Amino acid sequence: MAIKVVSTGRAIPPKRVTNEDLAAVMDTSDEWIRSHTGIGARHIAAEGVAASDLGFEAAEDALRYALDQGLVAEKNLEELAATIDLIVLGSSTQDYYSHPATACIIQHKLGAVNAAAFDVTVACSSFIYALETAAALLAADTRRKRAVVIGAEVLSAITNWEDRGSCVLFGDGAGAVLLEKRDGAGGLVRSILGSDGSGWEHLILRRGGSRNPWKKGEVVEQVPCIEMNGHAVYNFAVTVITKTIERFLDEEHLALEDLALIIPHQANGRIIQAAEKRLNIPAEKFYTNMEEYANTSSASIPIALDECNRSGKIKRGDLVLTVGFGGGLSYGGNLIRW
Repeated sequence: MAIKVVSTGRAIPPKRVTNEDLAAVMDTSDEWIRSHTGIGARHIAAEGVAASDLGFEAAEDALRYALDQGLVAEKNLEELAATIDLIVLGSSTQDYYSHPATACIIQHKLGAVNAAAFDVTVACSSFIYALETAAALLAADTRRKRAVVIGAEVLSAITNWEDRGSCVLFGDGAGAVLLEKRDGAGGLVRSILGSDGSGWEHLILRRGGSRNPWKKGEVVEQVPCIEMNGHAVYNFAVTVITKTIERFLDEEHLALEDLALIIPHQANGRIIQAAEKRLNIPAEKFYTNMEEYANTSSASIPIALDECNRSGKIKRGDLVLTVGFGGGLSYGGNLIRW
């Protein structure tokens, strides 16, 4: 049996904020942002929109695409949702601290009444980990057949909009895939997952956990926001992206030509360019969309997968490699026969 990607979906907030829009309210410019990051715009969720809202929209989009394209036998959304066994959400911006799991909220909204639901939180690596987790759970039990795997983020809620060095990097959005256990070869071939906990402080949201909880009567002048040691994260990202690609090629006995596309986490164009140079990989082998969406953390890879799937950039039978990194520090990749 193979764990195959049946369909994809995405949810992009309609509000689009360009570099010029940011330059009008802070000391920055389109030229500076593009030259340092490759980003030209980002989409920002409306006030009151949470990760579950975008995650639900992306999941529903993936199910509707499967129905519209005749990729499943079910005839309507309610019938298809009832066949989902698992919902696994990757996110750093869940609706609520600690609990409930945001995946449970999405499960209710989707009408997936028979699905178990839980969150995976490994910052920007979360979708990669969530995909492997869902596939392993499907493979482990013959009674499980389908899973929806989602990456959903509202990073604008934890971004310091007064820090011009970091606020230009992030955007909101969600992407999702429908997985199904089917006869035959292909599907998710293998995943590589890794971490380096010595860098835990390089990408962090410090307040609200058991290490640094809120206290009664405390007055907070600044809403807790993402803090990042950009230089350390950059060095880590370039190293682990190249290492992960090299491992896949070596251990799976693949040539670069065997890969239809490499879909990296859309964090910074300079990181991808450095990986291209180190591995001597042509730029066209990497798919990037950060110019439009910026860094959407765990949502970046599934959003890109949906764009590539619907545009025909990847086709059935193609070998696709995802690769990414995130807080923790964490990293990983998925090798998928589409």
